Amino acid sequence: MNPWIASISVAYLLGSIPFGYLLVRIFRNEDIRQHGSGNIGATNVARSGAKGLGLATLLLDLGKAYAAVAIARHAGAGNYDIEVAAAVAAVMGHVFPVWLGFRGGKGVASALGVFLALTWPSAVGTLLVFAAVFALTRYVSLASIVGSAAFPLFGFHFVALRTPMVVFGFLFIPLLVIVKHHANIGRLTKGTESRFGSGSRSSKAAA
Repeated sequence: MNPWIASISVAYLLGSIPFGYLLVRIFRNEDIRQHGSGNIGATNVARSGAKGLGLATLLLDLGKAYAAVAIARHAGAGNYDIEVAAAVAAVMGHVFPVWLGFRGGKGVASALGVFLALTWPSAVGTLLVFAAVFALTRYVSLASIVGSAAFPLFGFHFVALRTPMVVFGFLFIPLLVIVKHHANIGRLTKGTESRFGSGSRSSKAAA
């Protein structure tokens, strides 16, 4: 099979695995989409009262995205463009999962997973930006937005390749994550966004 088709298809299907939904359904017999923001990501799972499941969701969402790029690396014999295409497909799978009617998460953990696989120094830089913003503000959403916006700066610094696919992927993935936070951006501008751990407005988490 063509390595492009195989890598992109596998990456999308891996990305589509809704771990947050599955974990809450299995261990709590609940639908996470009926809690908080209705998001299937790690933050909403944690805010629903299942911090352990939230952490597991984070690691699994990150891991599935990392694995998608790793598989593409093997299938594409080291073709970096194929890896980037798989990264885009994996994050798209998480955000628009076929199993849940194309209504998924915001892609934060999955984006970090593909960033780690594509260029780990850039991922570390992005994570440090996230951590700094979160430590200062306690807003997961704002930290996710600023961290995502910072990734291209790190990515283009550490990765010398400038093919159209690389440029597209390094810009599209962060942009998709930011766009998926549009509701959070609105609340941030109005001053109504909740801080992580505040115990209020738990429905408005990122990720």
